[in-house]
Amino acid sequence: MVVLADETHGAMLFCAFRTEVWDDAIILASYVGTVLTICGKDLRIELRTREIVTTAGFFAALVTIMAAISFQSADDVSQRLAPGSLWLPIAFASILALSRTWQREREESALTALLVAPIPRSALFLGKALGIFVFVSAVEFVVVPIVALMFHVDLFSVIGRLAVILAVGTIGIAGMGTLFGAMTARTRARDLVLASVLFPLLSPILLLCVVATKELLSGAGFDELAGFLGIAAIFDFLAVMGGVTLFGALLDD
Repeated sequence: MVVLADETHGAMLFCAFRTEVWDDAIILASYVGTVLTICGKDLRIELRTREIVTTAGFFAALVTIMAAISFQSADDVSQRLAPGSLWLPIAFASILALSRTWQREREESALTALLVAPIPRSALFLGKALGIFVFVSAVEFVVVPIVALMFHVDLFSVIGRLAVILAVGTIGIAGMGTLFGAMTARTRARDLVLASVLFPLLSPILLLCVVATKELLSGAGFDELAGFLGIAAIFDFLAVMGGVTLFGALLDD
């Protein structure tokens, strides 16, 4: 009888554990679905209008070409100028993308509709940040070949390591930009405030990425880049976790 009672108790505990795990899985799937829905909304609007990627892409390409023409020199000197000429247009194009993304949410009270929807604020943040990540990545897809062409960079020899640097930098830009884009969404001089607030906050990740790209083009491998990428990853973590934690409070205020 004791053995039977122990087996019954064990079976009940197992069933309770399995039910709890199943409930957690359902909650997680619902949360991820909400994030992807928010991101998908922004991507579908962009596919119809092509405002953000077209405007930011042309702007970034123009800045890159102007920099290349202004600083035209020998190949070795050009490669030293390439990192700044890559990340400068990415930084400005990111501001354009963030400004337009939040402007869409202000139109026809779309932001109010999102706020009254029964979804977690953190899921809204992650969905918007994921959309910004895609937009900025699309701009980088345009800028990188132009920089490689104009500054005589052997792109195929560095593309893997450069993609990692771009991904790490873009995560930080998307996380920090989405958080403070929400903060300035309801201000009058929102574009000026966004740029004034965001550029100082993005300076650590931008400087890290510029230095890492400079080292990469000088022949550095992953071992030499690990320190820069590690610090950049810490910045990304703080930006994303800060957004997940503070996004709701900023919007509610």
